[in-house]
Amino acid sequence: MAATKAAPKIVDPTFETVKIERDKGVTFLIMNRPEKRNAMSPQLHLDMNDAIDHLSIDPHTDVLVLTGAGKAFCAGQDIRLYFRGTATDPAARAKARRASNDWRWQKLSKFPKPTIAMVNGFCFGGAFTQVSACDFAIASNSAVFGLSEVNWGIIPGGIVSWNVGQMMRLRDAIYYATTGEPFKGKRAMEIGMVNKSVPANKLKSEVMKLARLMQQKSPAAVKYTKEAIRAVRFMNEPEAADYLNAKSDALKFIDKEDSRGQGMSQFLDEKSYRPGLGHFERRNKAK
Repeated sequence: MAATKAAPKIVDPTFETVKIERDKGVTFLIMNRPEKRNAMSPQLHLDMNDAIDHLSIDPHTDVLVLTGAGKAFCAGQDIRLYFRGTATDPAARAKARRASNDWRWQKLSKFPKPTIAMVNGFCFGGAFTQVSACDFAIASNSAVFGLSEVNWGIIPGGIVSWNVGQMMRLRDAIYYATTGEPFKGKRAMEIGMVNKSVPANKLKSEVMKLARLMQQKSPAAVKYTKEAIRAVRFMNEPEAADYLNAKSDALKFIDKEDSRGQGMSQFLDEKSYRPGLGHFERRNKAK
């Protein structure tokens, strides 16, 4: 009897300020400066840029979870390193600014797999952008959010003001950005910044529950659905109708699993599932 071959070991690149951990298709991308509450240094921006590029084409990543090491999610930009550290080096400042926007919004919001922000602690300032960029966000009840820039006479950095205007109700966005008043996980859920807020000891299990659910869905359908929802927010009705029709047609050709055919057959012919109560069985998983 032939011996069963062991699955090949996944070798990830190593980074100075970022860690990658894996759990059966769920990849944890971890901001790893716990001694600084994971404040974002220029090096962290460069590391995250490279890590997301690596994972975006990684066949072993079904779902990406973004979180922070230790007791914080991310305390925002590292003021000393990001601002003062590059004050006399315009090229370094430009490189850090470009990398900061690239990974926190451009790359993360367009990541081809489902993304979950696991907000395990402090989430301040610039960190609101990567929470907004993720498809889902689950916070600990004890997590503390804050837009404290107003307290030292500036507006929220980068595109944070746009992010909170998209995620929160308008009055809440203005209130928290102009008062600098911090709020916790349950309040973040009430105002739309996160999907759920749970006790700290249940945070990872709730994230994993959602991640495992997303692993059971059609990857192509999930990718096209989240892209469509993000895109149509900025369109009028005729533009949205045209875009969504084209998106639906494109999905038929891009979906190697033929999810539409499988789902229709199992619902109408086999009567093995009901769409409103669950998902079809993925029998033709793409290799």
